[in-house]
Amino acid sequence: MNPDAELERSPQRILVQAAYEAFHARDVAALLDILDPEVQWVHPDGMADYGLGGTRTGHQGVMGFLARVPAVVAGMRLHPQEFVESGDRVVVFGVRDVTSVSGRTQRLKFVHSWTLRDGRAVRMEDIFDTVLFHRLIES
Repeated sequence: MNPDAELERSPQRILVQAAYEAFHARDVAALLDILDPEVQWVHPDGMADYGLGGTRTGHQGVMGFLARVPAVVAGMRLHPQEFVESGDRVVVFGVRDVTSVSGRTQRLKFVHSWTLRDGRAVRMEDIFDTVLFHRLIES
């Protein structure tokens, strides 16, 4: 059996892929259905100057974060490329196309670490180069 085919069918991967699909569709309700009510939504502290750093807790915290993003960037499209699973964790390596409010678009790498429990995401940590992100925002 092809190990990649088995990986694609795992409940963990299906759940995380559904989160990206909801994000792409801008379907906040579908995204929140995937997230535990007490989810930890973690972004690098280096983004604090833009109101995007630190840990948000719960659905209200995630909605507050998502509401803040359009004030900082004009657009963002995530492209997950590789999924690595270990127990209750799915780590996703990918790139995101980010458009600054001035209209400049750049492709930036990311790593997302998802922790799952009882069919829901209890933690999502976004790891990326904040210096490159700052440069884009300020362009």
